[in-house]
Amino acid sequence: MEPKTIVNAEDGKQDLKVTREFDLPVELLFKAYAEPGLVEQWMGTKALKLESKKHGSYRFETKDAKGEALFQANGVIHEFIVDRKITRTFEIENTPFGVQLEFYEFERLTDSASKLNMHVLYESVEQRDKVMKIGFPQGINMAHNRLQDVVSKLIRRAA
Repeated sequence: MEPKTIVNAEDGKQDLKVTREFDLPVELLFKAYAEPGLVEQWMGTKALKLESKKHGSYRFETKDAKGEALFQANGVIHEFIVDRKITRTFEIENTPFGVQLEFYEFERLTDSASKLNMHVLYESVEQRDKVMKIGFPQGINMAHNRLQDVVSKLIRRAA
């Protein structure tokens, strides 16, 4: 099956663009990125902190069964326009990937469909290429599939 999340990474550039259409109202797609409980469900990680506001910050963590940290990420939210845009930094701790700058734009297509446009800037072409080689396109598609499933179930429960 063709991935629904499209990742465009042009050779020789230090950025990538990601697009995905969801069968979700734009308000719910946005909440999936802004509300800690929803983020935890579709990302499969704990939101230790998520201040969804301009100049807010966040910290995510996943631990193994022994309580050892497997994944830790953090960043600062620079722009937060409800149902429209989030601009933030993103850094996975204890890795060589460095800080990236992410622009998320949320677009209403219909009352029940929306589109996410992501633009991610890396420190260098090499850094971006490393992220691509470890499976970013497959990982973001899987995460977006989970997002669609989690929020769709919430809609069905509310109906």
